[in-house]
Amino acid sequence: MSQTEMSPGDRMAAMRTALAFQRTRLAADRTLMSVQRTSLSLIGFGFTIFSFFRSLADKKLLSEAIPGAAPARFGLTLVALGVCLLALGIASHVSYMLQLRRQRAEEGMAEVLPPEPRLPVSLALVAAFTLLLFGIFVILSLMARTGPFGA
Repeated sequence: MSQTEMSPGDRMAAMRTALAFQRTRLAADRTLMSVQRTSLSLIGFGFTIFSFFRSLADKKLLSEAIPGAAPARFGLTLVALGVCLLALGIASHVSYMLQLRRQRAEEGMAEVLPPEPRLPVSLALVAAFTLLLFGIFVILSLMARTGPFGA
């Protein structure tokens, strides 16, 4: 049955269902954005600790009680934790969106609801991938002591 052949009550029910799917998709995007926020905080804080203690060590202002590599390792660990958290968040988001798509198809809603693309690309997902690449670049730069973050 197409939407033009539906009764007004059926059209309204189909519209409500379509909007419910959109709200669910937007909720998944908000969850991904909160993972991004946490990951960015970890990456930023880890980078700051790494850079601050490295500059103290380079200026010979670091106390003998603190091993020179310990703060740098801690900062690098925080950056790595932020990147891993973000990678898991992206994987979870994509998995959930695919599950939502399968559920939409399995429940026979494809006949009632308007068609949608395979997996809608959201700005939150694009930003998450960009942040993931940036985090990996920061880790590599810190470990190699090269580039804008490693010097």
